[in-house]
Amino acid sequence: MAVVSERFDGLGLADPRKTYRLGIMGGTFDPIHIGHLACAEQVREIYGLDAVIFVPAGNPVFKRDKQVTSPEHRLAMCRLAVASNPAFDASSIEIERGGDTYTVDTLRQLKAHYPANVELHFITGADAVFSIVKWRESSEIAKLAQLIGVTRPGYELSAEKKRYLAERSDFSVSYTEVTALAISSSALRERVRAGKSIRYLVMQSVLDYIAEHGLYAC
Repeated sequence: MAVVSERFDGLGLADPRKTYRLGIMGGTFDPIHIGHLACAEQVREIYGLDAVIFVPAGNPVFKRDKQVTSPEHRLAMCRLAVASNPAFDASSIEIERGGDTYTVDTLRQLKAHYPANVELHFITGADAVFSIVKWRESSEIAKLAQLIGVTRPGYELSAEKKRYLAERSDFSVSYTEVTALAISSSALRERVRAGKSIRYLVMQSVLDYIAEHGLYAC
């Protein structure tokens, strides 16, 4: 069976009687920044996750009309960003799978790879949870993983959206608030294009990689 995570490929095997919790953070990560990392770390702590795997999208269907940096560069930046945290790893499974990237396929692959005592926890923004119900095989996504909707302090999902999700009996969503970091990958790309610094907004290793490969400069 293919390796899904160099650090956590054998998660769940040490003690079959114990339940292990694996966090999954999917995204384009173009580039990965400290907001992604801080969110994952806080969620890991709140939910007692044993590990968090970052899974950069190979060919994101929702960005077909946009220019996206090559998956090899985005994966390399993810690996550099998570290297110093022993509870984090980056996985190439969506890139290696090829074709259009769908979350349900990723979760199925992970579910098949890990033993039954490993729970999957899919981490995403609270607003994105509302969108997930419209994704391919959304009900299957909810069966495969516990959904964690992340919000920032002072922000709350609208009552209408909460009601809509509550009416979906097949969906189980936990909401948690994490420290606000007003950073977006698109804003970082714009800063680089404008010749502005993104130091301290990404890990130094990622900053060096962007400079070395001339990413986002034009």
